[in-house]
Amino acid sequence: MHVFFDLDGTLTNPQEGIFACIRHALTVLDAPIPAEPELKRWIGPPLQESFLAALNCPDRATQAVMLYRDRFATLGLFENHVYDGIPEMLTGLTAQVDALWVTTSKPQIFAQKIIQHFQLASFFADIYGSELDGTRAQKGDLLAHVLQVESIEPTDVIMVGDRRYDMLGARQNGIPAIGVTWGFGAKQELQEAGARLLCHTPAALPNMVSTLQQTSASGS
Repeated sequence: MHVFFDLDGTLTNPQEGIFACIRHALTVLDAPIPAEPELKRWIGPPLQESFLAALNCPDRATQAVMLYRDRFATLGLFENHVYDGIPEMLTGLTAQVDALWVTTSKPQIFAQKIIQHFQLASFFADIYGSELDGTRAQKGDLLAHVLQVESIEPTDVIMVGDRRYDMLGARQNGIPAIGVTWGFGAKQELQEAGARLLCHTPAALPNMVSTLQQTSASGS
């Protein structure tokens, strides 16, 4: 069994850095800055989509992404922290599954730096993310890519994430998913998107993975 992990809102809390980079980009473009509750909805979906919705102009959205990434690459990347209990949870999982993988819509180059910075790299077989040009920014496309490259069957995978994009991407690829509630997605959002189980603490995740693994094996 393999476990695919989302990054933002699942392994780490990137809110401080993401908010600061969004505000920086919109300030430079002299655009309105959304209130914090609205900004929280930006964590998860592809960044280009969120800026496009806010600016209603493809060219300005592309410029905003560039401004965001300029700050994120040097500052925002590390305005972030690992959720309590994550290293212990990953340690428990490595003893019971074949491999753990990071599968994030964040650009792969940034995801790799974050995982290495927080000393989590040893837990994962590899780290997959999108390209800077937006290729595989959609979670469904990314998961399909990982399955193909690594020759993994969907029935041998469990997806773990905090937003509906993780659940929908998993469902698109025939992968059962666990929604975690310590991130940025609401319980209803996760359930409606197809989460098989909801997990409320990192400590509970290894048992839930085992439960879902047994359920999948029984075909029920």
